[in-house]
Amino acid sequence: MRTLQVHLRFLRLTDCKITMKQIITALTLIWLSSAAWAEEFIIKDIRVEGLQRISAGTVFNFLPVRVGDELTENDVRGIIRSLFKSKYFNDVEVERDDGVLVIKVSERPAISSIEFVGNKDLDSDELTKSLRQIGFAEGQVFEQAMLERVELELQRQYFSRGKYGVTIDSEVTPLSRNRVAVRINMAEGVVATIGEINIVGNNSYDDEELLGEFESTTGGWLSSLTKDNQYSRQKLSADLESLRSFYLDRGYVDFTVESTQVTISDDKKQMFITINIAEGERYKINEVRLAGNLIVPEEELFDLVTIRKNSVFSRKAITSSSERLTDRLGNDGYAFANVNAVPDIDRATREVNLTFFVDPGRRAYVRRINISGNSKTRDEVLRQEMRQQESAWISTGQVERSRERIARLGYFEDVNVETLPVAGTSDQVDLDFNVTEMASGSLSAGIGYSQSDGIIFNANVTQRNFFGSGKHVSFGFNNSRVNTVYSFGYTNPFATVDGISQGFNLFYRETDAFEANIASYTTDVFGGDINFGIPISENNRINLAFGYENTQLDIPSDNLITRYDDFIAQEGDSFHAFPVTVGWSSDTRNNAILPTRGMSQSVSAEVATPIGDLQYYKLRYRNNWYTPLNETFTFAMKADLGYGKAYGDTEQFPFFQNFYAGGIRSVRGFRANTLGVREDDRPLGGNLMVTGGAEVIFPIPFMKKALRSFRLSTFVDVGNVYDVDESFDADLLRYSAGLSAIWISPFGAMSFSIAAPFRDQPDDETEIFQFSLGSTF
Repeated sequence: MRTLQVHLRFLRLTDCKITMKQIITALTLIWLSSAAWAEEFIIKDIRVEGLQRISAGTVFNFLPVRVGDELTENDVRGIIRSLFKSKYFNDVEVERDDGVLVIKVSERPAISSIEFVGNKDLDSDELTKSLRQIGFAEGQVFEQAMLERVELELQRQYFSRGKYGVTIDSEVTPLSRNRVAVRINMAEGVVATIGEINIVGNNSYDDEELLGEFESTTGGWLSSLTKDNQYSRQKLSADLESLRSFYLDRGYVDFTVESTQVTISDDKKQMFITINIAEGERYKINEVRLAGNLIVPEEELFDLVTIRKNSVFSRKAITSSSERLTDRLGNDGYAFANVNAVPDIDRATREVNLTFFVDPGRRAYVRRINISGNSKTRDEVLRQEMRQQESAWISTGQVERSRERIARLGYFEDVNVETLPVAGTSDQVDLDFNVTEMASGSLSAGIGYSQSDGIIFNANVTQRNFFGSGKHVSFGFNNSRVNTVYSFGYTNPFATVDGISQGFNLFYRETDAFEANIASYTTDVFGGDINFGIPISENNRINLAFGYENTQLDIPSDNLITRYDDFIAQEGDSFHAFPVTVGWSSDTRNNAILPTRGMSQSVSAEVATPIGDLQYYKLRYRNNWYTPLNETFTFAMKADLGYGKAYGDTEQFPFFQNFYAGGIRSVRGFRANTLGVREDDRPLGGNLMVTGGAEVIFPIPFMKKALRSFRLSTFVDVGNVYDVDESFDADLLRYSAGLSAIWISPFGAMSFSIAAPFRDQPDDETEIFQFSLGSTF
């Protein structure tokens, strides 16, 4: 028996640094293997030795030869290359035992476990998932080179988070059965803060104004919460783009960021940033033209362009004009219109000739509207809100209005729409509306608290989307020191195909006014109404309600307020009323819960008709207006005006129908329901109410993910109520200013405010801190 052995140590460029000596050694071994196999032979059998985890069949799959083949020196080299390329082996030995080809291998170890230690910023489960995708996972073959690449990538991840003092080292522990345990230790360190930001080359604007555009700062008293002084490359890149936009929106066409230097302190805890810029000259618009296929009259399109001759060049204005032109074309069915603004820059005169090239594309109509994601809500509920119809020319404005109306239903967490061309056609599109449903009903029983009502016991069943039909059904019970309320309501928002809503309400309400900081009396009221809502335009409705109320009034024997006694002497203490309410409402808000844009306003007139025991009317106007200041801040204003008066046989406006002001839902900083005329040191309310306010709303800096449900605001409130014998006097208005927060929690709305009253009077009851936990039904 002849035995010839060829041995080759595994060398890989990816696993280690290869020296010239090692390369020469490897080439020599391959040459020796070729020389050793100078005599060719027929393979009668193949035997693999040294396997532990890997099957012989796996090895055979990598071999370029089979039993019966004639083995040549090229085949030997191929065997060696193939087995090393598989990454399963550290050593390979090839032997010939007469006609048997013997392959001896030394397997690489398998990864038994991977442990991460010290990682707070990076989630261990996410790290495990990411490493599995690149083949570094439990059960996989261990490669030292792969581990080194993992360490480098982890270091890059921490660097991107501003932690430049991070240290990463790994421990590889051999285990039985040719396995290893990998432990990756991470000492994260701290996020490097920004010590200084210098801008060099700014002649037209000072550093303070430019740095005001940056998210990165050198820190302030809120930086421990906002983290705005922590350095990250992504944040700096965004700041540089903000700087570029600042100049391009102010006419500096040639503005460039020439270089950015970022240096780090020796302890790797502070970063110093220097930004070198070249402002260039300021340019103006010389001429604005429209070109291309102007399927809409040029005059109409030109009116949509916000940038004009002699105005300062502004990229923002150009982008806005292009979007307005695109939207206008989209409303006529050109869903894929393209408007490209091309500037012709004359650097000698520092002027720009601007041409908007209009390409409307082909006009398209909607073949089909598809709805998905609504596992509970019926399709018809969504289609009732559609303003874009099938088989009609597409209108991007109508599509967007359809999306907004569906979102305004309150049944869906998210509403998205996609416009898809129909394959094989050039003039048809499909609209795919995808919704993410959220719970539209609630069954709750619990305890809440507010400073005005005290402890509130409640049990409520509300279904705003009853069995997916879009109908509203509610039943509630609330009990507090002020009110005991039972109620039931039903509304069908689409009682007719024209969108007329119809509903009814039944209620019983017992009120102790003394506990609400009002003069002492109690009322027991039961009744109900039927109501209708008639749409008169896209966002406007006329509301009608016809009701009945039975009121039982009780005044304690020790009452000292003469007007109460006078009213009972004239009108009695038990009343039947048949109120008719006519109202108008408009809602253009982008969100019914926490809006950032739009306006909600309503006007109503409630008249207690002569067929009842009391004749009076109440007028009410409410307005809430929101406009975004930027992507983060929203400015809001509110107003609530009310006026009531008796008429006919009733001489005095019923005092239990008075308006009241003060409290967290009115003029914050003043105790609930305490503003206005007082008698016997108790507030009486009034028949005229004037309240309003303004606020700037913004997300809590360290809770940006909670933006949809948690908001903060700074506010100014104003208001008062006036008695029947008084006229409006602006000098009597009360004011307050402060900070407010609202959280739409799973348990209801939670509101908090800290307010400082001013222009208050000695008799006013003030409260600096006010809150409301839970919600009334």
